[in-house]
Amino acid sequence: MSVPTTDLCDDFADELRVMNPMFRDFGGRVRFHGPVTTVKLFEDNSAVREALSEPGEGRVLVVDGGGSMRCALLGDNLAALGQKNGWAGVVVYGCVRDSAELATIDLGVKALNVHPLKSVKKGIGERDVTVTFAGITIQAGDWLYADEDGIVVARNSLVQA
Repeated sequence: MSVPTTDLCDDFADELRVMNPMFRDFGGRVRFHGPVTTVKLFEDNSAVREALSEPGEGRVLVVDGGGSMRCALLGDNLAALGQKNGWAGVVVYGCVRDSAELATIDLGVKALNVHPLKSVKKGIGERDVTVTFAGITIQAGDWLYADEDGIVVARNSLVQA
């Protein structure tokens, strides 16, 4: 099931929060949606690995990386792990790496940009906390819808499975 974000905006404008248009597509899946799980961290992707190691069950991992442009928070290995474990997608407020490989993995990946340097691994980060970036606030349990035209978030599911 894939409903364009433009149609969702037309039909549910009062129920949506629309992210500022700053994200680029990197994954092999451009259109994705699902319930949100959040992580908040800064230049340490340990919490990303921890989350993507769990069964995704069609969820979308929203990573508040503070918008850092100094290292990548997701690469091909973590994306492949997320795809294997059933995640629908990952939205990174920060950078990714291995962009050519990411494009071959059946996982939605949106991020600000690319960076070749991997992050540190100190085990620092918060899980399922409220995050604010790109002009909106997102909570664990919200529903995120992403496609070529952008990213929108709602409190509840807006489409039938």
